[in-house]
Amino acid sequence: EARPLVEEGLRGSREILGDRHPDTMASINIMASLLMKMGELQEARPLLEEGLRGRRETLGDRHPSTLKLIHNMARLLKKMGKLQEARLMLE
Repeated sequence: EARPLVEEGLRGSREILGDRHPDTMASINIMASLLMKMGELQEARPLLEEGLRGRRETLGDRHPSTLKLIHNMARLLKKMGKLQEARLMLE
């Protein structure tokens, strides 16, 4: 039930605010987190990668929002069985 609503919110944020707006970045993370909870790991990964790139470009590597996405990416990689990649994300 939640997925169509989150997708609509993300689409609207992209259209109205643009891809690099903080609210759009938050919507990307919400969508990726929902997909992870649904077990849609392959779908979640490109969203997290996009969000992480955006946060790094706009806020830098050490901002709390960037660090949260790094943590989420590492969690995703762990769930995908990519333990080495997950470890590297957290170093």
